Amino acid sequence: MSDADWWRGAVIYQIYPRSFLDTNGDGVGDLPGIIERLDYVAGLGVDAIWIAPFYRSPMADFGYDIADYRSVDPLFGTLADFERLLDKAHALKLKVMIDQVPSHTSVEHTWFRASRESRDNPKADWYVWAEPREDGTAPNNWLSIFGGPAWKWEPRRQQYYLHNFLTQQPDLNFHNPVVRAAVLDDIRFWLDKGVDGLRLDAINFCFHDAQLRDNPPKPASERTGRGFSADNPYAYQYHIYNNTRPENLAFLEQIRALLDRYPGVAALGEISAEDSLATIAEYTRGKRLHMGYSFELLTDDFSAAYIRETVSRLDAQMDGGWPCWAISNHDVERVLSRWGGNAPSAPLANLLTAMLCALRGTICVYQGEELGLTEADVPYEALRDPFGIAFWPQFKGRDGCRTPMPWQAQVHGGFTDGTPWLPVPKEHLDLAVAVQNGNPGSTLNGFRTFMHWRRAHPALRTGATAFIDTPEPVLAFTRSTDIETLLVAFNLSGDSTALELPQVDRAQALQGHGLREGTLAGNRLQLPGYGALFAKLDHRPAGATP
Repeated sequence: MSDADWWRGAVIYQIYPRSFLDTNGDGVGDLPGIIERLDYVAGLGVDAIWIAPFYRSPMADFGYDIADYRSVDPLFGTLADFERLLDKAHALKLKVMIDQVPSHTSVEHTWFRASRESRDNPKADWYVWAEPREDGTAPNNWLSIFGGPAWKWEPRRQQYYLHNFLTQQPDLNFHNPVVRAAVLDDIRFWLDKGVDGLRLDAINFCFHDAQLRDNPPKPASERTGRGFSADNPYAYQYHIYNNTRPENLAFLEQIRALLDRYPGVAALGEISAEDSLATIAEYTRGKRLHMGYSFELLTDDFSAAYIRETVSRLDAQMDGGWPCWAISNHDVERVLSRWGGNAPSAPLANLLTAMLCALRGTICVYQGEELGLTEADVPYEALRDPFGIAFWPQFKGRDGCRTPMPWQAQVHGGFTDGTPWLPVPKEHLDLAVAVQNGNPGSTLNGFRTFMHWRRAHPALRTGATAFIDTPEPVLAFTRSTDIETLLVAFNLSGDSTALELPQVDRAQALQGHGLREGTLAGNRLQLPGYGALFAKLDHRPAGATP
């Protein structure tokens, strides 16, 4: 595989800068902290890092409300710090991806400050402005993800502006070609710095329906999703007019044309749409995004059938595109709590890592996943997330997955010498890096073992997939290249299980992956609780998805 295709099957480690390591005692992680821990990240056996936003921002949404796309917020350091980070990561053979947030800016961005002043200034139509209805209410029924109407009144213009997220995050008007060009220029700035990839936040939100048509209502039985249960009115609509508009496809091709001028650079799109899998397939077709990911495996549904059906459904729709999978990130409850219940175990943590990294696609793991961190119970008085504050107590927001990394078993986990921006849970101290380093059987060392073992098996990186129809709780499939076919099976429960596998012969079990090992005698598969089998076959099964 050429270096330009480094992203195919790569494992990308997501770093949330605020919570990684604080080096100046202000309680917030920073770029020098990432630099200090890059050797640790490289030692995990991952291929790349993805850094959440570190740009200048008033931090209403903790960096996803950007006031200047080309500068580093002093909270995180300087542009020179980022350049040092990039150089060290590349010296360690780590690729560097950065978050870009093209759909909206901060209200503090100079573009918006100019746009809101009048209806006839040079940037008057850089954002989505609309007249009120005759009774003064918002122009349509669109809702914000963070609750309430997606429109905010601006007295200077006597108009409403659109915000699909917080009121402090006005949406850019991508129907304006000058806006599209300005966004591409900001992306070019970081490409010229030498970044290896972009994670494009909310990329399907760039365009809106120019006619501002109302979204249709959604039946109560379909009101599900990330924080979109019945307590959030956002779930009450089919969001077909305020995002995922057909005009976005041409803009994705513009992004790709720019990226293609920088060999080896890849784009990963975050997609949250009415049918996210279909949108991923569409957005990665032809000369659009290199890969896309959604929230399908970031839900509460933990079953072999759901995983098999989800991955198969995407594979069936892909037309030359490439998927990306994640089971944790900075927006959802940590997977070990979400899928592991009240008493999750280290074997489950390592099984989930192996299961994720055995899927066909690029893989994103979230900082702390390698430690087996659980969701923190952040008390209301310590909450920082506006999403959680607005919907407490039914939905506690995203702070529970954003608490600082525990590096040492000491006060604040060795994250800071000051007061951390979010509290470090006491139960995380027992899982600190320093504690787990010296334990060969720890979750951390199990993570390292599997990641390095995976590198020796190209089929797990780029191989075709053929699922095997197995009963719960077993997920089984093959991964095949021209030179290697692997049989992979996972027991998603804590109890041992046995079953007959169809059409399996001459299989050689592989060791060294660090998981609880299953056995295969003829077609008889036996798996211990949270156990796995990796076996080499001497044939490629029919029906493997290339």
